[in-house]
Amino acid sequence: MAKHSVVELTSEASWNFVEDKFTPYGKETLAKLVAFLQDDVYPSVRLAHAQIPKDPIQRWNTVIPVIEELKVKARKLGLWNLFLSKAHYPEHGVPLSNLEYAVMAEILGRGGHIASEVVNCSAPDTGNMEVLARYGSPDQQKKWLIPLLNGEIRSAFAMTERFVSSSDARNIKTTIRREGSDIIINGHKWWISGAGDPRTRLHLVLGKSDSDNQDNYKQHSIVIVPADTPGVRIVRPMEVFGYDDAPEGHCEIIYDDVRVPLSNLVLGWGKGFEIIQGRLGPGRIHHCMRSIGVASYALDLMIQRATDPTRKTFGKYLYEHGTVVAEIAKSRAEIEGARLLVLSAALQIDKYKAKGALKEIGIAKFVVPQMACTVVDRAMQAFGAEGLSQDQELANMYAQLRTLRMADGPDAVHIQQVGQRELRRANGLRKRAQELRQKEAIVFENAGIKSRL
Repeated sequence: MAKHSVVELTSEASWNFVEDKFTPYGKETLAKLVAFLQDDVYPSVRLAHAQIPKDPIQRWNTVIPVIEELKVKARKLGLWNLFLSKAHYPEHGVPLSNLEYAVMAEILGRGGHIASEVVNCSAPDTGNMEVLARYGSPDQQKKWLIPLLNGEIRSAFAMTERFVSSSDARNIKTTIRREGSDIIINGHKWWISGAGDPRTRLHLVLGKSDSDNQDNYKQHSIVIVPADTPGVRIVRPMEVFGYDDAPEGHCEIIYDDVRVPLSNLVLGWGKGFEIIQGRLGPGRIHHCMRSIGVASYALDLMIQRATDPTRKTFGKYLYEHGTVVAEIAKSRAEIEGARLLVLSAALQIDKYKAKGALKEIGIAKFVVPQMACTVVDRAMQAFGAEGLSQDQELANMYAQLRTLRMADGPDAVHIQQVGQRELRRANGLRKRAQELRQKEAIVFENAGIKSRL
């Protein structure tokens, strides 16, 4: 494969770190993906945005033509469902490791959400496909998973709730109850990704099914709700800094006495938390790698701006100002560190699955989006007022990244969990420190010197 093409989009140090961990199939797929993105997808990003109607009604009933055209080419090239590892999903997956896909996700991130959708690797569909592949019944897989894998439909994941502090998912109040051979759902959700897309055919809804269970983590269940079920009402699309992300959107939804068959229950009653933990782990790493791609692209834009011969301030080119050079250097260093952190987490998932990589996933989840926001902010500063406007991509990039610091759990939640996990080491650290002092005392005594400790 053309090593220089990969290095241009990542870095030589990172590629050297992962190259020997790529299979021949992985290298071949990566080479095809790089060529496809550079030749077809990246040049089409602005066109895709231009094909979204300005009309507030039409924009929510749009399938973007260029994305559909690129999907056809992606499938012919075998660049499809790259996120779904065959090692964990033998029946439906592709022979790529999480580490291999992590590198690909970064490169996809440079093309925004459009690039990921073109190869059927965009959220929330990726996580929902993993749920159905891992936990779905054969009938659920036939009805919902196969069309998702084929890119024929899209989906939504309904977890976050309005009027509830749902960063602690135990607070979720949406009710899921059995009534004969049916399940009845009532709840008020918002920030539901993908719900606005006209191709969305199902929602995976998390709700409380057994509030009396003594185990707080067995009170919730997940149910498949077809999007056109009576009682499903999309209230409005939510906006982030004025961006509505049409046509996918992040919607506010009310489920009012929604009735679905009992067969739509996923895995079993009280299995909601087990499912979401299995769903969110790999997905968070995918988000992080895409964010690194966004940050890398923002840095490229900053460098181009800083070296633009038509731009001078106070008699100097931007790159001649020490502050600008320092911001570029800090951005490169932070991107490199964050990338290695995420690649390490992906490697842990490959070795021990998501449950064995909770620490690495948690650290990456709050470190990477913060880093990416900072890098994009520096690039915006270099562009001046233009960096805040619709004439550049940076403002939209910042809005997406700032959202990610809330999505899949706010920074504060992950910081708290990582900190608590670190504190569990305290007893062992004190024990080792005590053993060290005892050994030091012996060393001092043998040397004939009185210890001051």
